[in-house]
Amino acid sequence: MNSKLSVNRRLIKFEILTLTLVLLLTLANNLRADTGACNGGNVTVPFLDVAGNPFFCSIAAAYFSGLTNGTSPTTYSPNDVVTREQMAAFISRTLNQSLKRGSRRAALRQWWKPQRIPETAKTILGGDLFAVESDGADLWVADFPNGKVMRVRGSDGKLLGTWTGADHPRALLVAEGRIYGTGGSYPGQLFAIDPEQAPGNVISLATVEGTPVSLAFDGSRIWIGGSGGHIFDPQTAIVNPIPAGICPLGFAYDGTNMWATGGCSPEGKLFKLDSSGNVLQTINIGKSPRYPLFDGANIWVPYGVDQLGGQAALAVVRASTGTVVATLTGNGLGQSAGTMAFDGERILVPNYYGSLSLWRAADLAPLGTFSVGPGDVHGTCSDGVNFWVTLGSSGKLGRF
Repeated sequence: MNSKLSVNRRLIKFEILTLTLVLLLTLANNLRADTGACNGGNVTVPFLDVAGNPFFCSIAAAYFSGLTNGTSPTTYSPNDVVTREQMAAFISRTLNQSLKRGSRRAALRQWWKPQRIPETAKTILGGDLFAVESDGADLWVADFPNGKVMRVRGSDGKLLGTWTGADHPRALLVAEGRIYGTGGSYPGQLFAIDPEQAPGNVISLATVEGTPVSLAFDGSRIWIGGSGGHIFDPQTAIVNPIPAGICPLGFAYDGTNMWATGGCSPEGKLFKLDSSGNVLQTINIGKSPRYPLFDGANIWVPYGVDQLGGQAALAVVRASTGTVVATLTGNGLGQSAGTMAFDGERILVPNYYGSLSLWRAADLAPLGTFSVGPGDVHGTCSDGVNFWVTLGSSGKLGRF
């Protein structure tokens, strides 16, 4: 009996020892990693197949930057062929990482994605707020029915000054050290504000036929959308009509050409224009396209909802070719009556009845839809850190 018990004890001890050895070997294997000298220091990566590789430091940099995670937790497979799918993933990750790390939000450690606009992030300005534009430090906000343009400090939302005498301002533009605006009555008004001067009346520059609703700048001239469209030269104060036939509603400048959404017919088109406003290319979009936005590569055009209803959508158009590369729906997208915004990484789309839809520009990934509380959203902009949203008839400017 004692002999059998002794044997069993020895077997148990042997099994425990064996299991212990297996666990130690497994742990040791998992802890193995390749190390190499890079830029005067030793660098260790979790891969076991890159030691001595002439591109070890490049592989290490790709791993640490988030470009690659290897083909497994412990292998990089440096000699394998890279597929088109893998290359697309590498490029997308590189672009996303560079945009995130290079943003002003990164420098301020603002890595979160806003989920709402709390009351603490709203400035009460009163009136019915339409447009908002950033000059990099302050926000300029148009109060449509009261004919006012207000200057708001971007750091804390404090009202700094109010300019009066704007006839129903609907759109604003920051260019050449001035703030330009359109008055939305008939005939329309083009006005300016000198931000270096004390608040007072706006400076009336020109009368514009029709009802102007949007502004854009090409480096020398101001393009005015709505009621046929016009081009204003600040040097000569001359207003010239855009050639008839396209009825531009909104503009987006890509650094070379101006793009305009056509408002003459419900079918909906996007036009590429030359410096005189002549049509170089026509792209079919969808009914009722609104105000376009350029993100450095693509032009975003909301469309699809008018007084008759319909499915809201976003057309993403490659500026270099005029090709519609994607049509986006869902993600809370609804009727858009205002301007979109781009912060260098994300596209913000206002939905008229109190919500915002967010997309990542690099890969067109939807990032969610967010309620902004009471107030119809008319205008948005970005100062590089925050998005700013006018909450219409609530008289509030929200920081998102």
